[in-house]
Amino acid sequence: MPKFLRIGVHQSNVSGYTSKAWCVRRVGSAIFLKWGAVEVQGTGAGRQVYWSRSPQEKTIRCRTAQRAQDYAKAAIARRRSHRYEPLTGPIGLQRRPAMRSTELKQALATILIVDIVGSTAKAAKLGDARWTKVIGHYYAAVRKELKTCRGKEVVTTGDGVLATFRKPDAGIACATAIQKAMRTLGLEIRVGLHAGEYTISGGEMVGLAFHICTRLAAKARAGEVLVSSAVKELMTTQTQISLKDHGIHRLKGVPERWRLYRVVG
Repeated sequence: MPKFLRIGVHQSNVSGYTSKAWCVRRVGSAIFLKWGAVEVQGTGAGRQVYWSRSPQEKTIRCRTAQRAQDYAKAAIARRRSHRYEPLTGPIGLQRRPAMRSTELKQALATILIVDIVGSTAKAAKLGDARWTKVIGHYYAAVRKELKTCRGKEVVTTGDGVLATFRKPDAGIACATAIQKAMRTLGLEIRVGLHAGEYTISGGEMVGLAFHICTRLAAKARAGEVLVSSAVKELMTTQTQISLKDHGIHRLKGVPERWRLYRVVG
């Protein structure tokens, strides 16, 4: 079955990220499709890809073998033009502890979302080869600062990173450190931080706090780090971090209005 992996980061030197995979197989006049989220482990020739959860499947009856062949060719061409790369090896099912799939873990943390501003235009300007190298350096720099500030990476989404911290001060310190690191790469980022409860179910983060942070990050302009009032309230009094009132905002799809603050310095 031909397999395709969504290109999000530099595949040859990055491990442990999430992506998407799409598979197609033709048998006579029937097309069998399979797609879903995957986790990539290892690098280079030793890279392995696992389904994060059971993939979705669909069967399409095309009546004739020629129609099925044409359908498969067109579908594959679309994936190639949408930054998918051919994947020749198998996609396995990730083995997890027996209780993990059903266990719900609730936690209170500071959530950080970092995103590259104008990534599509930048990628078009640099070209695929140079852009994948830049993205590889981007993820390496983000992960270095996460490790330094004791942040926990939860998921990567194309050119975005979602992470959690036990203390808001650490999250803000990490955000400003990432900002400085991005200047050497010629990238502009926006960052949002929110504190609240979230639930980990089957390895995925769910809960209103996650959605609030996503909307908050979208409010930030290039070079800005915005935090919610919940983060400010949890900060220690001895902190050297300076915040400037950014006004009250309505976050799309989120109840009530939220006062936001911009990190200064």
